[in-house]
Amino acid sequence: MKTYTSPDGTTWSVVVQSPGSSNAIVLFRHPNGGSSRLDRYNWYISNGPESRSVTSRLSPDKVLEHLNATEIAALFRRSMPVSRPDPLGVNEPATTRGD
Repeated sequence: MKTYTSPDGTTWSVVVQSPGSSNAIVLFRHPNGGSSRLDRYNWYISNGPESRSVTSRLSPDKVLEHLNATEIAALFRRSMPVSRPDPLGVNEPATTRGD
């Protein structure tokens, strides 16, 4: 596993998952670990020979090994939240329909 320290000083765990033949998700796990609501993700796109075969799959370990600090920083800068923000900043459970 690799880590990335963002400009605000937060140290994120970097994980690769859901590999395809030409892409994989690079997941930045927030250090609080209590929820995925603060996690972020971006897509890694490969141009290697495996990307031309629909039956092949990238190896998450090989993708992570291939990523250097500059590439990880670029992926983080363009990353997106895994979860949507709460509406109006309110964190209330969804209501259920009752009689």
